Amino acid sequence: MGETWLHICTTCQPGSAEADPCPGQRLYDDAVALHDPAAGGVRVAAVICLANCERGCSASLSSPGKWSYLIGGLQPALAGDLLAYARAYAASATGTVLRSKRPASLAQVIVGRVPPPGTAGPTLSSAPTTESKP
Repeated sequence: MGETWLHICTTCQPGSAEADPCPGQRLYDDAVALHDPAAGGVRVAAVICLANCERGCSASLSSPGKWSYLIGGLQPALAGDLLAYARAYAASATGTVLRSKRPASLAQVIVGRVPPPGTAGPTLSSAPTTESKP
């Protein structure tokens, strides 16, 4: 398919207490330290904000032609599990990784998913696409 991207929000600061570095930055730093670029075709990148502040540390997974996922409720200690999930996502044809195939610590972290661009059909919606409107 294409390259898999794991974007990790580096400004996530769950709760009201400010830490330096913030938990989102620590999650990113830990993921980078643990990441083996040769294993699993995953690229790890920092992003300033994923607009999911209420859900704690956040990340996203995306790849051309696959479902994209917004992940929340993370913490720096889960960096290794997040990388394992990213590798499973990269290996999946559609991007779908069943809860039973993710690390147990990530069973409840999916905030939402977005279909690949240009995807339409009865499995997504019965509403007509923009292209099919008269």
